This record gives sequence, C-alpha cells and structure tokens, in this order.
Amino acid sequence: MLTGKQKRFLRSEAHHLQPVFQVGKQGVNDELISGISEALEKRELIKVAILQNAPEEKEDVAQVLSERTRSELVQVIGKTIVLYRESRDNKRLVLPGE
Repeated sequence: MLTGKQKRFLRSEAHHLQPVFQVGKQGVNDELISGISEALEKRELIKVAILQNAPEEKEDVAQVLSERTRSELVQVIGKTIVLYRESRDNKRLVLPGE
C-alpha cells in the first residue's frame, strides 16, 4: 500500500503525462489488461482515459484495472485514472520513505 506522501509524489509525477490507454465501449477486456500491464512494467506510472461510451462507472473501471494489473490506484480525477506499479527491470521512480 502507498502512503499519503507517496501518493502525492506520484500525482505530481503523473501531472504532465498523457493517457496511454483508453477504455471505450468494449470496457475492460483481457487485451487492455495485458497492454496496461506491459506499459506499467516499462513506465511504472501511467494514465488511462475513460471515454464517454464506456459501459462501466469510472470507479469500477479503476478498481478492476488496479486489481487485474496488480497495480496501485493513485488517483481517479475526472475521467482519468492514474496507476502505479513498481517495475522489476525498469525501476525509475524512487518513492519518498522507501
């Protein structure tokens, strides 16, 4: 679990990022999960946009993505989800208090 200080740090790091994936009318599927998982391994911190035609609520999408990619949900802001997972091979971010 992330501490409040670590979440604040990650939110500031994610501020300038553009969403890498979009959840649309297909919703959350296995292809999306594997793509997000690969992106998390490479980048550690990503944004996912939820489109207007997404069938699920943004909070539900955020929860499912977090669980199925084994990542931490940093923030849901508007229609954007911020996810973090420490990379095994490409560690770039050093969280405060580690």
